[in-house]
Amino acid sequence: MLTTSRKARTDAQEFIEASIVFLKDDFLPKLVHCLEEMSDDDIWWRPNEKSNSVGNLILHLRGNLRQWIVAGLGGGSFERDRDAEFETRARVPTAELITIIRSAVNDAVKIFESLQPERLLDRYPVQTYSTSGLQAIYHVVEHFSYHLGQILYIYKMRTDIDPGFYSHLSKR
Repeated sequence: MLTTSRKARTDAQEFIEASIVFLKDDFLPKLVHCLEEMSDDDIWWRPNEKSNSVGNLILHLRGNLRQWIVAGLGGGSFERDRDAEFETRARVPTAELITIIRSAVNDAVKIFESLQPERLLDRYPVQTYSTSGLQAIYHVVEHFSYHLGQILYIYKMRTDIDPGFYSHLSKR
């Protein structure tokens, strides 16, 4: 696990930095690795119509980051069609999926970096909610982790490869 710089002087600063480390330095590289190693057929495969493909999950993660952080905390504009994130069957090219998820993460990180720690308890409108900045960030990081786990499971199932992200910790 990657850790923070240990330069934070408050809990709020540590929370913001940890959120950046998780999203940008830990989760995103793992996600990109999977995308780069999977075929288009694997990225858009779904076991049944009630399940999501990796491609749909990427579109969904982008929508979540943009709605909760870029528009919610950052005050930017974003028109989201959440249902379309899951319904899309058109195969968005892998390079485009990587570009859109990197862009969404980088835009969210910029907002995290500019957020004053004392504003974490301010309320922000997101979807139908009035949520604190802390809760919005916590939700987005947790949500990204949740779907990354699904993507890793599909990656292993479709490629029969362990990406070795934790091989330095133990020999299994």
